[in-house]
Amino acid sequence: MTGFTQPDPSRHEPDSPQALLDGLDDAQRVAAEALLGPVCVLAGAGTGKTRAITHRIAYGVATGVYAPNRVMALTFTSRAASELRTRLRALGASGVAARTFHASALSQLNYFWPIVVGGGLPRVLDGKARLLGQAAERIRLRVDTATLRDVAAEIEWRKVSELSIDDYARANRPAPGSLSAEQAVDLQRAYEALKDERRQLDFEDVLLACAGMIETEPSVAMHVREQYRFFVVDEYQDVSPLQQRLLDLWLGDRSDLCVVGDASQTIYSFAGASSSFLLDFSRRYADATVVRLEQNYRSSSAIVETANRLMRGRPGALTLHAMGGEESPTPTIAGYATDAEEAAAVAAELSASIRDGAKPQNLAVLYRVNAQAAPLEAALNDAGVAYQMRGSARFFDLPEVRQAVMTLRAASLTVSDDPLFQSVSDVLRSLGWTLEAPPAAGSVRDRWESLNALMGLVDDAPPGTTFRQFTDDLLARQAAQHEPAIAAVTLCTLHAAKGLEWDDVHLVGLGDGLVPIGYARTQEAIDEERRLLYVGITRARRRLTLSWAANAAGPREPSRFLAELGSRTAGAPSGSAH
Repeated sequence: MTGFTQPDPSRHEPDSPQALLDGLDDAQRVAAEALLGPVCVLAGAGTGKTRAITHRIAYGVATGVYAPNRVMALTFTSRAASELRTRLRALGASGVAARTFHASALSQLNYFWPIVVGGGLPRVLDGKARLLGQAAERIRLRVDTATLRDVAAEIEWRKVSELSIDDYARANRPAPGSLSAEQAVDLQRAYEALKDERRQLDFEDVLLACAGMIETEPSVAMHVREQYRFFVVDEYQDVSPLQQRLLDLWLGDRSDLCVVGDASQTIYSFAGASSSFLLDFSRRYADATVVRLEQNYRSSSAIVETANRLMRGRPGALTLHAMGGEESPTPTIAGYATDAEEAAAVAAELSASIRDGAKPQNLAVLYRVNAQAAPLEAALNDAGVAYQMRGSARFFDLPEVRQAVMTLRAASLTVSDDPLFQSVSDVLRSLGWTLEAPPAAGSVRDRWESLNALMGLVDDAPPGTTFRQFTDDLLARQAAQHEPAIAAVTLCTLHAAKGLEWDDVHLVGLGDGLVPIGYARTQEAIDEERRLLYVGITRARRRLTLSWAANAAGPREPSRFLAELGSRTAGAPSGSAH
């Protein structure tokens, strides 16, 4: 089971521009053909938004409306940018730039800084924590690591919200940890002073400096706007005021902008994201073409209806329509006495699914906070179910993977007429890969899983891919940390699940105080928790289970959201589905 995918007649580069429109549904086709002027694509979960925008860009290139080097496709993660590049390359639009906002801004700063300011660009910090710790020492402030992380998050929020430190002080934000409001502000001032002394920039400074350079230097503005004429922004509901300002500067007085987003998937408001730019787009651009993608190709009708019930009547909510014809189980809600019992029940269900033929990589357990993973890990270990923690050690950072990528690359530089499968498998066999998996768990099996995941990428390669092209793509994946699937159940937070999907999804720990989280006290914060649950629900293709525990570090009631999901709501803990 791989979801209800739209037909794709060929994975080859299309023979004609019109072929790029084949297989698109009516709404996707409208979006793909709207090549000029402001375009807003309101795209619900699982509605093929990436397909629509990549075919739109490729169609614009193929028809000669776009010069590929004048198109900029923007998104928010390196992984998403890598996926856009891969799809565009397969559609014959390899010259299009697909980057994150930060990567685009950094590239422009590296080019213009020596011309405008002189010398090389200041060093960009990998993170804020170390410098914040040194700033705290400078002002004789004792701060623990967790508080430093929270202060770093406050700095990020302040900058993407375009607030000065004085503005921030007047905003009356809750002070991190045990700090007073005055201490939090003093620490931010000390951090900025130390950063300037050392001639360093942080992540948000890259955007600020790029925007400032375009605003103050007409030659820079002219050069940037000459380079890029057509813009596409994916996940537009996640744009921050600072990113919107930079986008406006890149555009100048032009309006060839296509934005794609879903207000119901706005889950980063705490970090400065605002769906208002998406929701107000047609008011800002009165002549905008607005397209609604509501045909869901991912999930079963029962899962889609569950998602619709949760978001019905909410601002900007789309109504999804399931396009899959296959019957799937109705989502269930279960209550358990303790989180250990809940974890054991989930592990048992996952084990049974795998015995029945499900691939582990098509199964996932999602939760609100990382601390919920511990009982799940213990239960899965007891059940003998392999799992991977999303957000832990990165795949391409594993020693065996680094070695394999280097060896594959070296081998691909030699001309060979062998089929791609043989070329790749010969190299991986020399590193210990076999057709059959080692029978026992442990480091040997973990190594095999990593090499087998690389082998699996051969199946994903378009027909006719050469060994050299395969390793080109592999190096691009490595640079973007675009990880392949590993044969293990995925454990991850609801936030980390954004943009992913699985056949079977278990949403656990859905108790009040976790979903919505206990510190969500305002209506805006609770609405964001609702959207977060919506994101979790719409990750599932075929089967969805929701559960909660009555005693998880203290008595707990079921989430208020569960009562809205129909008659199959949670009641007294029983250890079985209601």
